[in-house]
Amino acid sequence: MTAKLNPLTAAPSLMKEWHRTSVLIASSVEPGLSELVKIRASQINGCANCLNMHTVFAREHGETEQRIYLLSAWREAPCYTDRERAALGWTEALTRLSEGHTHESAYEALKVHFTEEEQVKLTLLINVINGWNRIAVGFGGFVDPAAAKSAAKAAIAR
Repeated sequence: MTAKLNPLTAAPSLMKEWHRTSVLIASSVEPGLSELVKIRASQINGCANCLNMHTVFAREHGETEQRIYLLSAWREAPCYTDRERAALGWTEALTRLSEGHTHESAYEALKVHFTEEEQVKLTLLINVINGWNRIAVGFGGFVDPAAAKSAAKAAIAR
């Protein structure tokens, strides 16, 4: 796929802040859970760029192939914790918000396993990955995971 435009060069200052904020939010959630959430939202949104990137990062954080492959069927797969299931349910509810307001039951499960502060952090993370999915899909972006990791390190250093 050829990119329609590079948002990093088209709006550099805004994209730099978006990237910096994204890195800060992602770092507030435990790495393994963060990557599972990013992968699941990206599956729902059909974002090849983010799926490619976050499966690489998940493996780097010790995620198994089995858990990555079963993520789209997490409800039926026995390999996820109750906390992960609550996060994945919340991810799906917020990512699919336009399909109907069914997020109340997902929120009830979330409250059992996450503090209020963690609920906010997770919700921000879900918003961020959905935003990145829309940027990548909308503009046809595809970034090498190693380049994305370098950019994330540079964003943190700023």
